[in-house]
Amino acid sequence: MRLAAIRPTPALISLVPLVDVLLIMLVFFMVTSTYLDLDVIPAAERAEDAAAPAPATAPGSPTMLLIRLAPDGAVWLRGQRLDPPGLRAALDAHRQAGPEAAVSLLASPRADMQALVGVLDAAAAAGLTRLRILRTEEAP
Repeated sequence: MRLAAIRPTPALISLVPLVDVLLIMLVFFMVTSTYLDLDVIPAAERAEDAAAPAPATAPGSPTMLLIRLAPDGAVWLRGQRLDPPGLRAALDAHRQAGPEAAVSLLASPRADMQALVGVLDAAAAAGLTRLRILRTEEAP
């Protein structure tokens, strides 16, 4: 008597658990990610608005100073190019706004690293501790 060997059935690989795990990971990363809030960057003022006095900030609210670092290493503040003594004077004046005074540095992707460090050193020498570096993405 001859017995027939039972052939094992090939294992089926189900993709359902893989899809479930990927969806869970997608939801997790969407919930835990943070986005850059571009509302903190002050908009450029028109010429007729520049003569009007700046609105007073509420007590305890941080004041923001936006400094732009150009690709050639030039420092721009409110549409004017600043030399190192002018930058130092502007940072000293901004520090007088209070302990909540903050500086955002919008650096060009092609800006020299030494120029970036120079601006950060000037802000630290002025006594400012709330510094933020913003980066713009280059168009492809």
